[in-house]
Amino acid sequence: MESELTRSILAGIPQPVLIVGADERVKAANDPARAVFGAEIVGRPYITAIRQPALLDCLEGTLRHGQPGRARFIITGQAGESSYRVLTSPLTGNEMRGALVAFEDVTELEQAEAMRRDFVANVSHELRTPLTALTGFIETLKGAAREDPAARDRFLAIMEREAGRMNRLVRDLLSLSRVEAEERMRPGERVDVLALVQSAALSLRPLAEAAGVRIEVTGAEGPVMLLADPDQITQVFVNLIENAVKYGPAGQTVTIEVTRVERETSLRGPAVRFDVIDQGEGIDAAHLPRLTERFYRVDTHRSREKGGTGLGLAIVKHIVNRHRGRFRIESERGRGSRFSVVLPEH
Repeated sequence: MESELTRSILAGIPQPVLIVGADERVKAANDPARAVFGAEIVGRPYITAIRQPALLDCLEGTLRHGQPGRARFIITGQAGESSYRVLTSPLTGNEMRGALVAFEDVTELEQAEAMRRDFVANVSHELRTPLTALTGFIETLKGAAREDPAARDRFLAIMEREAGRMNRLVRDLLSLSRVEAEERMRPGERVDVLALVQSAALSLRPLAEAAGVRIEVTGAEGPVMLLADPDQITQVFVNLIENAVKYGPAGQTVTIEVTRVERETSLRGPAVRFDVIDQGEGIDAAHLPRLTERFYRVDTHRSREKGGTGLGLAIVKHIVNRHRGRFRIESERGRGSRFSVVLPEH
């Protein structure tokens, strides 16, 4: 009866669990533990299955001295590295002496913590650079350049640019935070998205003219009514069109193609696709999967020179996710780029 009860209890635990006897052999394992350590784990000496020193020392302390223990266990597989927090507890009953070993998968928690650390480090770095420049110029203006009007004007222009860069970074950070907070809330208002695209293109026309670039909206005519947040969708197309204008050569045309799709496979229904196409130098395929990561840049120096914060495409991705759409990037060196936003009609 005890064996059946033990098996029943282990089967009901979703995390991997082992029972190691006083003879240092594995006496029982539930299905998640067998998936981790192999189907033949029961009956084997635990030292042949668990070969990481920290966990071996922890388990040995529990078996020999009856002390609960805690350790970290790492498994490297085809899907990558998985991290487990392991708790060992002594078993002192008459029917079973040994240790209970419970594994808690903390891979996602550790990845989230790593992302948080990287995010804080990136924000600190992005703010430190302009702050250092501002501090240096202020000291110079208070000293050597105090009576030099030409130098003062030049330094003030640089300070204005660096302050603007910090302002854009803070604005994008706030925007990203707001979008992430609302990502699970689908918009409930139907708006004319084509009109929003045309408005975004019109607002960027002065920037395009200054760069010698033409913006053209082609494709579907008449209103394109979709469930959408007008401010966020406008932000999506302002970001995409502005990038196409900034990073393309003079004399090019940035085209926004609007296409109705009777059945979009990934959305399982009708959709509207908006393609922002440029004739720039293109992007190497190695960079494409990472372009929507926060602060990821193909060319860091050029991006900063153009006033980029490294957050624009991350914001676009989260907004499109909120609208239950798809965001795709296609590019090839020397052939330009295509940024596609696919939004469901229903």
